[in-house]
Amino acid sequence: MQNQGLLKDLIQSLCCLPGVGPKSAQRMAFHLLQRNRAGGRQLSDILSQAMNNIGYCRDCRTLTEVEVCDVCANQLRDNDVLCIVESAADVWVIDQATSFKGKYFVLHGRLSPLDGIGPDQLGIDKLEQRLSAGAIKEIILATNSTIEGQATAHFIGEIAAKFNIRATRIAHGIPMGGELEFIDSGTLSHAFNGRREF
Repeated sequence: MQNQGLLKDLIQSLCCLPGVGPKSAQRMAFHLLQRNRAGGRQLSDILSQAMNNIGYCRDCRTLTEVEVCDVCANQLRDNDVLCIVESAADVWVIDQATSFKGKYFVLHGRLSPLDGIGPDQLGIDKLEQRLSAGAIKEIILATNSTIEGQATAHFIGEIAAKFNIRATRIAHGIPMGGELEFIDSGTLSHAFNGRREF
């Protein structure tokens, strides 16, 4: 009886979220049903609206409810600097943590030939069109520091060079407050080699 019906379906559906396993999903389901049905109904309504109404920006490919997102529509942002990121979540993180005032381009992934993800899946053709238009003077490569992220940044950097566009890479290394004895050797080596004038 407990392994079937709506309760089971609810628990299994919650498992689709990243980092949520069967036990966590079970706790969430029981919490909503026993202690917060109003919150569950609100979550259901918002989730349904979001799935139906949020799409991708025509220009930068981030998540938005309108054809052109607020960042791309903002005339006060620099049109000549383009920050290239792997996901829409990266746009949020960068905008909240930095004073970056340029525009973005979201790849929705990174090059990974073993997973069948090539330039076509990342919208590189659309990015190349933007770069060839001549308005962009610098791209900031803000892909992750994984092997795939580094390869993606290198690939895009070569495209930028074709159009004589300056390509910079975000720094990677020791986090604020980090202590050297606890930093892995790869990160420390990268930080050491990327040092700059003080």
